[in-house]
Amino acid sequence: MPEIKTHAGGCHCGRVRFEADTDLAMVAGCNCSICTKRGALWNFVKAPQFRLLKGGETLTDYQFAKKTIHHLFCPNCGVGAFSRGIAPNGEDTYAVNVRCLDDVDVTQLTIRPFDGKKL
Repeated sequence: MPEIKTHAGGCHCGRVRFEADTDLAMVAGCNCSICTKRGALWNFVKAPQFRLLKGGETLTDYQFAKKTIHHLFCPNCGVGAFSRGIAPNGEDTYAVNVRCLDDVDVTQLTIRPFDGKKL
């Protein structure tokens, strides 16, 4: 069983930094229009498992389609290190872009496809 660890991450320029407590057992590659263009790989954590350490006041919010997910990105470097929204069960949830985590080799992870085009 994978071990839950605290992973630190952030945007390219370092203005946005966060921590997430997760085991990275489930990493999703979404095929929706924005995820495909971003190349994001997502790991979902409940709100208490996510801590924004700095840069929250600078984030820019982008929403499209149903406008249920806040695609947040650094206005300085343009990197979207995480998004936030409401999970199907009603819980506040963060989608952490695994590519923005420090010291994580994505080639060592199992990436599961997610059909976001159908949402």
